[in-house]
Amino acid sequence: MKSSSDFLKEANAVVPKISIQDAITKIDNDDVVFLDVRDSSDVNKTGTIKNALKIPRGLIEFAADDQCPFYNDKLKKEKQIILVCAAGGQAALTGKTLKDMGYNSVFNVGGISDWINSGGPTE
Repeated sequence: MKSSSDFLKEANAVVPKISIQDAITKIDNDDVVFLDVRDSSDVNKTGTIKNALKIPRGLIEFAADDQCPFYNDKLKKEKQIILVCAAGGQAALTGKTLKDMGYNSVFNVGGISDWINSGGPTE
């Protein structure tokens, strides 16, 4: 039987971290999608990364599946996806899900408070 730490360890092994500074340089790149996977109430409290998609982790399988009626057409497999959440755990788990679904260029930038404290653009 797996524990939550087992799932997180597996996710961190396949979803590379990207530094906030490196991610900031990609903020206006059309080939990069920033994705905040927190619940909307958390996003409303802190804001999020400038122009980030807001798709809660619990909906990602539907939003990322181009055969599903809930597919978000901004999630393209050829794009680079940079994930953010509250502390990095949900982003890692979401990243592993995306990798399992055929997304190849997926990165975890960590938590939104680190992004904000580092001067990353927000909305």
